[in-house]
Amino acid sequence: MASYQEFIQQNEERDGIRFSWNVWPSSRLEATRMVVPLACLFTPLKERPDLPPIQYEPVLCSRATCRAVLNPLCQVDYRAKLWACNFCFQRNQFSPSYSGISELNQPAELLPQFSTIEYVVQRGSSAPLIFLYVVDTCLEEDDLQALKESLQMSLSLLTPNSLVGLITFGRMVQVHELNCEGISKSYVFRGTKDLTAKQIQDMLGLAKPPAGVQGSAPQPQEHPGLSSRFLQPVHKIDMNLTDLLGELQRDPWPVPQGKRPLRSTGVALSIAVGLLEGSFPNTGARIMLFTGGPPTQGPGIVVGDELKTPIRSWHDIEKDNARFLKKATKHYEALANRAAVNGHCIDIYACSLDQTGLLELKCCCNLSGGYIVMADSFNTSLFKQTFQRVFSKGLQGDFRMAFGASLEIKTTRELKIAGAIGTCVSLNSKGSSVSENELGIGGTCQWKICGLDPSTTLSIYFEVVNQHNAPIPQGGRGAIQFVTHYQHSSSQRRIRVTTVARNWADAQSQLQHIEAAFDQEASAVLMARLGVFKAESEEGPDVLRWLDRQLIRLCQKFGQFHKDDSNSFKLSETFSLYPQFMFHLRRSPFLQVFNNSPDESSYYRHHFMRQDLTQSLIMIQPVLYSYSFYGPPEPVLLDSGSILPDRILLMDTFFQIVIYHGETISQWRKAGYQDMQEYENFKQLLQAPLDDAQEILQTRFPMPRYVDTEHGGSQARFLLSKVNPSQTHNNMYACGQESGAPILTDDVSLQVFMDHLKKLAVSSSS
Repeated sequence: MASYQEFIQQNEERDGIRFSWNVWPSSRLEATRMVVPLACLFTPLKERPDLPPIQYEPVLCSRATCRAVLNPLCQVDYRAKLWACNFCFQRNQFSPSYSGISELNQPAELLPQFSTIEYVVQRGSSAPLIFLYVVDTCLEEDDLQALKESLQMSLSLLTPNSLVGLITFGRMVQVHELNCEGISKSYVFRGTKDLTAKQIQDMLGLAKPPAGVQGSAPQPQEHPGLSSRFLQPVHKIDMNLTDLLGELQRDPWPVPQGKRPLRSTGVALSIAVGLLEGSFPNTGARIMLFTGGPPTQGPGIVVGDELKTPIRSWHDIEKDNARFLKKATKHYEALANRAAVNGHCIDIYACSLDQTGLLELKCCCNLSGGYIVMADSFNTSLFKQTFQRVFSKGLQGDFRMAFGASLEIKTTRELKIAGAIGTCVSLNSKGSSVSENELGIGGTCQWKICGLDPSTTLSIYFEVVNQHNAPIPQGGRGAIQFVTHYQHSSSQRRIRVTTVARNWADAQSQLQHIEAAFDQEASAVLMARLGVFKAESEEGPDVLRWLDRQLIRLCQKFGQFHKDDSNSFKLSETFSLYPQFMFHLRRSPFLQVFNNSPDESSYYRHHFMRQDLTQSLIMIQPVLYSYSFYGPPEPVLLDSGSILPDRILLMDTFFQIVIYHGETISQWRKAGYQDMQEYENFKQLLQAPLDDAQEILQTRFPMPRYVDTEHGGSQARFLLSKVNPSQTHNNMYACGQESGAPILTDDVSLQVFMDHLKKLAVSSSS
């Protein structure tokens, strides 16, 4: 029998799924006593090169309230050509096209290795991909030039039949007509007045042909947008648009001394959403907003134009001093919901040294599945490379992005769905499998995800509803089916179906089976997501208290100890790493807003809510590698004891890659030993971490910030703030310790944290 570790690994590779518990407690009462809810991390479009899409449509259960898809867990009667649905037990007749099936000749969807399978929908017309660039022109000259070059480069990466549009904004908003030869023509809107979708469509002439134009042919109703003047196929207007971008000028309105430029981001986004709503409803599209500062006028304003009033900080928000916050957030939430309903996703590329209003704008990406990219300037490789990676292609030569997806979940009757957390919106589909207790975005069994890529991961929370006095027969299994409908980047509609099952166990007699099947990595990420979700609406200290309480309860339930004797406390192998994940999570930028601006917190939280398990764990507990003369590079503890003078450290926090040279190494480097022939090995030692860092920098999305620092350097703070402070200025002389670097902090160390946790877990009063 394979170990649970291998079982978990295989399931993740095959189905893109990780459960908190891989054997499920069989009653509602026992499930609540497990502390960590029954939940999973699910990556709907996990890359599977070995999974060819099937060129027919799925077979559905005939019961109207079920409609589950035929899968390997269904019982099949090959002689009578019947199959029994494993969710509602309905018996269904196979269609005539399945007349040739037998035990020896099974269709792919019944084979156990196809627990995840992808179908291509044959009906319906295919729609092109749509990219609408919304460009801020209130930028410095060199920033605008770099952005124009990046946008021109992106045109060459788009497929020839993709539709592309351009809106530019400063004090005014301009919607550019792209099909006129020789002259540039645009519709100009005031940046201070909000317009309804209907007004925008009437002004742009999308609703009907403009009156007074003789002989204008009525637009075909099917896809009115196909002949839209504002969205044109790349192959037609490639040259035109390249010239138009090249000629873009900075916003011409003069900016007086001591003022910010007037930036109408709110109206520009509103027009972009209205334009797509009118011309391409329910079609996959990307609105890509490039901004170099906060919105300073009109609806959605984040800060006034006076430079002497700084943009809101966490302190202002706590003191209720952020006067535009609620109104701006409401404006952008309304836009995000309109975009999400139509399957359009919104990306934000914010490049500025100061905040750009991401706190208010974040809902546009969080609800529609778009990306947030944050950099210091459009002229940095961080922005240029990340933007290029948006258009990266998969193994088949298609973009690694999908549009307008909906995810539906079906469960066997012992389970109900409590909710999902991720870049999605609820479709308010109430069914018998929906729980009344909500965790995350609940009250539904269907969600819409307008923008998806192969690493987009949702966390889904379940509730066991089976009653304590109605035991599940021995060997019973619970099943869950995930059905994802989406528009593939090749314009096909596809359906991916994943069906998984796990064993039930009675927690009173078989607790050791449930314990052995605990996945501490997935559970840490699932609990962290719940914590971050709470942090959006609750006070920071309350969230930390909630996490602490859950951790103490888990240790009381699964730790082995004698009452009131903290030295006797022991956690089994399957739980032993969980407390340290929680220790690092409590110090992480997802829950600690100290030293981060509201925009930075929004950016970090956005990426934490969409990345897969491996990347999320790196964000919670960064990875540290040590390079020395004594052997190959090795992973070391994220601890101040690992900072030694004769080592080079490479730390990966997902958002930053930090290379730190110990004291001795940095002195040798300054003395230039690496340039002398006889110190070739030192030169190689300096080069090794650079090569490894390069590998990460070239593949990760978004590209991390690269920091090269040394002992005593100002940027060493990136490393010192992340490691466990086992030696601080308070205890550095306590044991006569020589190794490691003391850290100037009053934070508790992991050792102190664990001692307190043990005390509380074994105490008879708690």
